[in-house]
Amino acid sequence: MARQARTARDRAEPLSTMVYRSLVDRLRAGTLAPGSRLREEDIAAEMGVSRTPVREALTRFHARGLATASSYGLTVTELDRRQVGELYAMRAVLEGAAARFAAENASAADLAAIRHAAEIFEQEAHDAASLARANAAFHESIYQTARNDYLMRMLEDLNDSLALLPRTTFQIPGRSEEAKREHAAVLDAIERRDADAAEQAMRNHMHKALVGRLKLQFSLVARPA
Repeated sequence: MARQARTARDRAEPLSTMVYRSLVDRLRAGTLAPGSRLREEDIAAEMGVSRTPVREALTRFHARGLATASSYGLTVTELDRRQVGELYAMRAVLEGAAARFAAENASAADLAAIRHAAEIFEQEAHDAASLARANAAFHESIYQTARNDYLMRMLEDLNDSLALLPRTTFQIPGRSEEAKREHAAVLDAIERRDADAAEQAMRNHMHKALVGRLKLQFSLVARPA
């Protein structure tokens, strides 16, 4: 019986992870919006799985702050201005550390990979979704170059939380051109092996991203007459 129980758990854990990743992907795609109800039975039916892995995935979703418990059950978390600021503050710390470690650890191949990712972003058409994907690839190349598994896990958790933010700041006119210059500053510092400058350039990039996020998400809210 013990062996059967272990086998069942081994099967359930990857399935619950699959459900969790699917929910995060739906957040990023905008098909699961902040404030949406998370009904265990509906998700199980949609994904063709039992309710057990869905329950486990939703428990993880809630523990990560991606879902909020209310009298109606679980709903996708809606971030207020303070929470967005806190999220970007942590993003500046972690992304800054990644840039610092990248400057210290980058091989010639790593530098080529980061440079290639930056060039793809620079050449990307003015399509916000494509720019967002190219931007994510640029940051991912820096994460990989940092070579720190603990930092990588924290960044993965953080990026899951970023999926709660609707739309992309590349919808703001001129933001992509700013980001190109910010990427170039980060890349230049990493290539020069200047860890201090790399961290500062990345923190500046995150600050500009926060300004864009606040403008996109909160500036257009109608004020009472």
